[in-house]
Amino acid sequence: MSQSSIRLEINAPFGEIILNKPEKRNALSVDMWAAIPELMARVTAAEAVKVIILHGGEAGAFAAGADISEFATIYSTPVAAAQSGDTIAAALNAVEYSPKPVIAAIDGACVGGGMSLAMAADLRVAAEGARFGITPAKLGIVYPAGDTRRLVTAIGAARAKDILFTARIFDVTEAEALGLLNRVVAKGQALAGARALAEAVAANSQWSVRAIKHMVAGVEAGWADNGPEASALFIDGFSSEDFVEGYSSFLEKRPPRFTFK
Repeated sequence: MSQSSIRLEINAPFGEIILNKPEKRNALSVDMWAAIPELMARVTAAEAVKVIILHGGEAGAFAAGADISEFATIYSTPVAAAQSGDTIAAALNAVEYSPKPVIAAIDGACVGGGMSLAMAADLRVAAEGARFGITPAKLGIVYPAGDTRRLVTAIGAARAKDILFTARIFDVTEAEALGLLNRVVAKGQALAGARALAEAVAANSQWSVRAIKHMVAGVEAGWADNGPEASALFIDGFSSEDFVEGYSSFLEKRPPRFTFK
C-alpha cells in the first residue's frame, strides 16, 4: 500500500478518511483495511474533529470491492483466511464503534467490501449514478457475521437475503428505497452532500451527538428502557456543560456556543 492509497485529512470540523486507489476504483487491499483502525484512532483523538467522513477522493468510486488479486494469497489457507478476516473486521469495528459520528460519501461503485465499509458508517450520502452490490455468492463464500448484522439491522432480514442471495448490482434509487441511504444528491456531489449533512451534525452539542450514538447502539443491543445503562446515560446529560449552554442560549434567544469536545 502506498501512503496515498488511504489517508487522513483534517479540515475542522471534519476529519476525512480518503480511499485513493483510482487505478483499481478503490478496491480495498488488506493493508488498506489494516490502516483504518490507526486512522480512526487519530481522527477520534483530534479535538477539532466533530464528524468523520469516509469517501473515495478523485477515484470516481467509493470502493469497487475487495482487491481480488490478493485472494489467492490472503485466503490460501484457513489460517490465512482467519487472519485476513480479523484484519477487515477490526477496520469495520473501528468505524462502527467510533464515539464520533461517521458519514460515508458514495460516488460510483460501492460493492462488496465497499458496501461493508459504508454500512459500518452511521449515515450514508450517495450521488445519482452510484451502484451497489454485495457479491460473495458469486465467489462461493459467505458474507461475514458482522457485515450481515449491519445489513440486517439497516434493512431487515428479507431484504438482506434478497441482496445477498442474488448478488445483483442495483442503482441508487433502489438503494434509497431499501433504506440503505440517508440522502441522495446530484451526480458527483456525494462529498458536498456529506459535508452539508456533517455541518448540521457539527452545529449541535457533541455531548448529545455522541450520547445519542451510544444510546442507539445500546437500544439495538437490547437495553431495557429503564435499565441501568440507559438510565445513567440519560441522567448524565443534565450534568453536561452543553446542557447549561443549551437551555441558557434558548432563554437568551441566541445561538448556542457548545464547548464539549
